[in-house]
Amino acid sequence: MRAPNFDFWIEAKRMKLNRRDCLVQSTWTTGALAVTASALPASSAWANDSGVQTLVQHHPAKAKRVIFLFMHGGPSHVDTFDYKPMLIRDNGKDLPFELPPQISAKPTLLASPWKWSQHGEAGLWATDLLQEMNKHLDSLCVVRSMHTRGQSHGQAVGMVNTGSDNFVRPSVGAWISYALGAGHPDLPAHVAIAPATAHGGPRNYGAAFLPAKHQATVVGKNGQIGDGKIAYLDAAEGHQFDLVNQLNRGHVQSAGRDRATDGAIEAVDLANRMRGTAPEVMDLSKETDATKKLYGIGEKTTDSFGRSCLMARRLAESGVRFITVSSGQVWDQHGNLKNGHEKNAAKTDLPIAGLFADLKQRGLWEETLVVWGGEFGRTPVVQGSNGRDHNPQGFSMVLGGGGIRGGITYGETDDYGYYAVRDRVHMHDLHATMLHQLGVDHERLTYPYAGRDFRLTDVHGRVVEEILES
Repeated sequence: MRAPNFDFWIEAKRMKLNRRDCLVQSTWTTGALAVTASALPASSAWANDSGVQTLVQHHPAKAKRVIFLFMHGGPSHVDTFDYKPMLIRDNGKDLPFELPPQISAKPTLLASPWKWSQHGEAGLWATDLLQEMNKHLDSLCVVRSMHTRGQSHGQAVGMVNTGSDNFVRPSVGAWISYALGAGHPDLPAHVAIAPATAHGGPRNYGAAFLPAKHQATVVGKNGQIGDGKIAYLDAAEGHQFDLVNQLNRGHVQSAGRDRATDGAIEAVDLANRMRGTAPEVMDLSKETDATKKLYGIGEKTTDSFGRSCLMARRLAESGVRFITVSSGQVWDQHGNLKNGHEKNAAKTDLPIAGLFADLKQRGLWEETLVVWGGEFGRTPVVQGSNGRDHNPQGFSMVLGGGGIRGGITYGETDDYGYYAVRDRVHMHDLHATMLHQLGVDHERLTYPYAGRDFRLTDVHGRVVEEILES
């Protein structure tokens, strides 16, 4: 029988940690973190000369990274990018077909309170709600035929972030991290900026059954970036990381190797390295005043979301593969649609347009896939006091950069904007397309778990080739 190694307990005693402290530390690292390179696909090459994990991709990539601008709550497509003349014409009349199940809205049609017009050389239709984004429509593709599962926020938020409306599954960012690894040896591959604590919370940026290192590093919460720092990273000291790894290595010596402990050791090593890299990357004070103004930083209304968008650009530029920027659950106007959507637009529109412009001027637009949208859209019929209910049956998402054709729309909803009826795009199709642009075949990116090979797109999904540059 192998003799136990007590070196790590001696070190713990030197640092005046009691047995409970040690067990808490050990449990956290071995239980919350998991598998490392041994679980990667056989085609991967782990650690090149620069220390960066790379993957032999399935086909040439058009994008190196994804920035997902998550408009949590569900912005209304019939008030932004899905022009419906008949909705305007029939305002106040009853919807000429039955409402879907579980809808509490009245069947009375509600035209958009915002003015519609065409924009750019391509002449794409949009309201004047998002005036700054409209200036970039020649570079954007509006998919007008999205549909998904989940009448409630929790279900639909799970679908857009993990591809599942009811089971705990790895997030999109976790799958991308698993496939491609980090683009910088001292930074994570996956970062969530200001994610929600509700509607699944950590599930929406978690790793589920994938190796736990692929879960997101989090900055801020609920649409607020806060101080813009990674929690606890600044306060941590090198000897604390050393002690935790001694505990983990002690576990390996006494109990043998296992994937969870290997993953914990690797994750703690990364956190230790991040102390010297992440603070500099995330330091927005290094940006010029002109750049800050571009994002609306310094202005009360746009400051927080502007800093989130600028941080996303800095992280993308530094090699992070998947970045979610969340607005917070603010786009959920069951009543008072006009005031609510205008308030949300005032906070997010300028920073998002600033991000687009900044990516373009830095030569990052072509290699960065940007996705804007919520978990679903809104009904074309009224609810409450001039509001709209949830609508997963048909809505819009906006894509740009990363090999996406600009200045086009794809698909259609019906005459009133309720159901996706032509060239329908499911959430699985969106995820398949995102992976495709990164050089990954969604049908070949699998992970063995519980007796079957799992995919982000489950057993569904097609690449929407029609919106891709040739």
